[in-house]
Amino acid sequence: MPIAILILLLLLYAAVRRVPVFDAFREGAARAIPLLKTILPTLAVFSAAMSLFRAGGAFDLLSSFLSPAANALGVDSALLPLILVRPVSGSAAIAALSDLFTQYGPDSRIGYTASVLLGSSETVFYTLALYFGSVGIKKTRFAVPAALLSLLTSVVTGLLFSSLFFSP
Repeated sequence: MPIAILILLLLLYAAVRRVPVFDAFREGAARAIPLLKTILPTLAVFSAAMSLFRAGGAFDLLSSFLSPAANALGVDSALLPLILVRPVSGSAAIAALSDLFTQYGPDSRIGYTASVLLGSSETVFYTLALYFGSVGIKKTRFAVPAALLSLLTSVVTGLLFSSLFFSP
């Protein structure tokens, strides 16, 4: 309902200002086409790489390698695939969440923790590649370390709050 109200207010504002809404929309869409042309190759490469990593078992191998360290830190190793895939692909993270829900249930501690982790983090590499690639930035300088630090912070905070609120 709030979106419908927002659209109605926007149309009302446009009518008061006598803005030709359809023409403005068409002009904006026309400006988006060249941008889309620069973004699509990045999206295609990223999708192909994610498919190869997931189908090739790289995430499973990395998860099994990191499992002892995660268990030592008190992190359930079942969450590792989600934690590893979330910075790279949102759709793969949702698939990992769905797998966790199927295996453990959405109302389990793992289900709650996975939901918190998915909602509190961002697809860092995907976002950086998409945004920087669309404007042609090649040297990211501090953007990648800052984004990874924020990702680490969100994972640690998500795990901490989940352990506080969803303890067995």
